[in-house]
Amino acid sequence: MTSPPTPAEVNARGTLYGVVAYGLWGFFPIYWKWLQAVPAAEILVHRMAWSLIFVAAILAVRRDAAWLPGALADRGTLLRFAAAAALLSGNWLIYIWGVNNGFIVETSLGYFINPLLSVLLGVGFLQERLRPGQWLAIVFAAAGVLYLAVRYGSPPWIALSLATSFGIYGLLKKQARLTAVQGLAMETGFMALVAIPAIVLLAVRGNGALGRAGVTTTILLIASGAITAVPLLLFAAAARRIPLSMLGILQYLAPSLQLLIGVLIYGEPFPVSRLVGFTLIWVALAVYTMEGIRYRRRVPAPLPP
Repeated sequence: MTSPPTPAEVNARGTLYGVVAYGLWGFFPIYWKWLQAVPAAEILVHRMAWSLIFVAAILAVRRDAAWLPGALADRGTLLRFAAAAALLSGNWLIYIWGVNNGFIVETSLGYFINPLLSVLLGVGFLQERLRPGQWLAIVFAAAGVLYLAVRYGSPPWIALSLATSFGIYGLLKKQARLTAVQGLAMETGFMALVAIPAIVLLAVRGNGALGRAGVTTTILLIASGAITAVPLLLFAAAARRIPLSMLGILQYLAPSLQLLIGVLIYGEPFPVSRLVGFTLIWVALAVYTMEGIRYRRRVPAPLPP
């Protein structure tokens, strides 16, 4: 009879899951670049449809369908996940388009900004209160975005759109009662209402990439469902095993990898002027992370009931 895992083993496994999840998200630019010949909107509808199929298969294997009738009968749940699906669709489309049009560096900026924007959304919509260190982090981040906007003559719209759409998406999901897999099934179910007719229409017209653009492209389009769902499942497993502070630090792995891939592999420009703006945002993230760690160390853990 095997003994249950120790807390240290659980923590180590959770950290590994988190590193792999954020690592996979970090390498997403390479995957979408492989599909660069396919229009971003077509990649998007395949990602929607195949994600639903993959998640539905997971739920079938788990025999996890008891939640579905209740979710479909709850108007609030339907509205929440319909809105989440719309936000996630926009986020995916902007990200794929940005990557395949030479804006990997700016897409990475969006996910550096996202944690701080999520904090502001918590203040605005959940009446959360910020500590002085958190406000300082927000000021540094705002200064970085403002600097980039002034330096380049316009705000970094791709980054801000990604951060905003994913931040509001997270806000909606924060109060959802479904698990990560169930929630993704609901969201991709709504997406499929648009995605499947679009794929069928492309096939009827004879100008869709699936089956016509080569075996490799077809496999990549079909695999986009698994590529979407696997990091999410690993993230959910990590979140159950490691402290939120550790998960918060790990989340910067994905945009860091994306930035390096954009600059070192695809040769996107990263002049000193852009480095200044990014540095201000990195300082903001460092302040925010360290302040959170120090706060959790000072506040005693609640006593068990």
